[in-house]
Amino acid sequence: MEIIYVYTRKRSEFGRPCSFSDRPAMVNVDIPPDPSMASNFVLRNPVDSSVQHTSDMSAHEVNTEWVEVESRGINHVEGGWPKDINPQEMEQTIRFRKKVEKDENYVNTIMHLGTLMEHCVKQNNAINIYEEYFGEEDTAEVEDEPPSAKTINVISKLTSFFDVLLPKRDPNVTKRTATHLSWHPDTCRKLAVAYSSLEFQQNAKDMSFDSYIWDLENSNKPELVLKPSSPLVSLEYNPKDSHILVGGCYNGQMAYWDTRKGGLPVEVSTVEVSHRDPVYGAIWLQSKTGTECFSASTDGQVLWWDIRKLSEPTESLVLDITRKGLLENALGAISLEFEPTMPTKFMVGTEQGIIIACNRKAKTPPEKITTTYSSHIGPVYALARNPFYPKVFLSVGDWTARIWSEETKESPIMWTKCHLSYLTDGCWSTVRPSVFFTTRSDGTLDVWDFLFKQNDPSLSLKVCNEPLSSLRLQDNGCIVGCGSKLGTVTLLEISSGLCTLQRNEKNLATAMFERETKREKILEARHREMRLKERARSEGQATEVEETLLEDPQEVLDRARREFFEVIEAEMQRRTRAEAQGLLGKVKDHMAEEVATQEEESQLPKDKEEEEEEEKE
Repeated sequence: MEIIYVYTRKRSEFGRPCSFSDRPAMVNVDIPPDPSMASNFVLRNPVDSSVQHTSDMSAHEVNTEWVEVESRGINHVEGGWPKDINPQEMEQTIRFRKKVEKDENYVNTIMHLGTLMEHCVKQNNAINIYEEYFGEEDTAEVEDEPPSAKTINVISKLTSFFDVLLPKRDPNVTKRTATHLSWHPDTCRKLAVAYSSLEFQQNAKDMSFDSYIWDLENSNKPELVLKPSSPLVSLEYNPKDSHILVGGCYNGQMAYWDTRKGGLPVEVSTVEVSHRDPVYGAIWLQSKTGTECFSASTDGQVLWWDIRKLSEPTESLVLDITRKGLLENALGAISLEFEPTMPTKFMVGTEQGIIIACNRKAKTPPEKITTTYSSHIGPVYALARNPFYPKVFLSVGDWTARIWSEETKESPIMWTKCHLSYLTDGCWSTVRPSVFFTTRSDGTLDVWDFLFKQNDPSLSLKVCNEPLSSLRLQDNGCIVGCGSKLGTVTLLEISSGLCTLQRNEKNLATAMFERETKREKILEARHREMRLKERARSEGQATEVEETLLEDPQEVLDRARREFFEVIEAEMQRRTRAEAQGLLGKVKDHMAEEVATQEEESQLPKDKEEEEEEEKE
């Protein structure tokens, strides 16, 4: 390497502070350009390059093994009955008891077991191992707890990695409404959901017909996919056989599934004998076979079925409130209610806002429609009887929820305030007689406790941003499922204060229902009396008008002239009497003035005499 220039400095100047000064620039080195080196350069367009110094990051995922949980328990029931005998049927149990008591070994067995049972009874009487020592304190804590609810699960199927971050909805690309929910009758781990698009003529070509049964312990994917011939609008578990489900389709057909046989329906009703519109309600009946159900649709019919033979309905009823049985006059059913403790009665909510109470065991079809209630302005989306007071039922429609009594036909005994958004569904609490739930089209769940507050709900919870479409409560009353328009199924756990029976609550609810029913009866009687008076008055006026029209015109003219002169004469007499009374009053006033003047004149001499006597004294 060739040294071109050398900088020199004395050693004594090493480390000395620099002394800067202001002076012109000085050229130390001048390197002239070399034209011969120009051929070695390559011209390029301007190039932008950026350099960023960041630490390298890597994403790692770890998924632990799935813990298999197995639930085991003991259920104590009235045992000893053979499988072919239903313990709830009184006749069968009595017949079986008589048969057993005739057995020779019966007495010997009872005598042998008597000693052992006596020993156990004495042990139980000695000490109560189930006694609660702090029940009052627990109750006080429940009462002081504010109403609340928390989301415990959102059911969906994970179709991609991003579904972990996004809200969980219907697994299909085209979102459908969760139209109906049904809990498994034996365990609370499974939930059957019917998915369907109820928007008229909005079904896409690639829209799925599937509905699903979800396992809440593994909600990433459905446990079973139900594949109907048409989208399901309603879906219900059989309370006697948890493997059987019945569903009502969008095209009016009825189908039933056996989960042990897969997702395809076991049998489907034919189109010719089915409903003509979507089946909005399908409910199982209390029967010995456990295979009977009935359905309602907006075509104005209620049909009874036996799933062992879905080729035709066993019975039908046309919802014609004129009781003529004409299908063109029938009201479309959009909700259905049945209480097992009242096996012959059921209720139907219609699109026209009328509730129809029916009795299946009536002799003729017109007699089956017993009562109608003019309940709401729009469709009645939900009907539910109070599980503690079956004569009291809840209806949900338009902007209000209303509580009715069978004893009052014209108006509800209680109702909620008018909300700003439409109400879509509702149900009673299974453990508290004064609590019920409603859903709204703005995605809000309302919990009402009318013993605590009547004007506003005890708890309002924003579940989602889309409208809520369906609602179903578990039998324990602690977990409620809400289905939305986009297929989201949200499970919420209610606070213990709203799902624990309070002290003296049944008596207070009974008193409130009776008081409000009595008040409505008094108002109905008063309104009925006023209507009768108005009708009598209108009929009397109509009779007078008819008599007037039947009279001779000359007679009517003579009577009018006579009445006119009578009025004139009465007016003249009244004026004459008034003038006479006026003159008499003036005479009396004049005489009173004269009397007063005379008294004053007679009083003056007496006053002068008294003054003179006083002066003399």
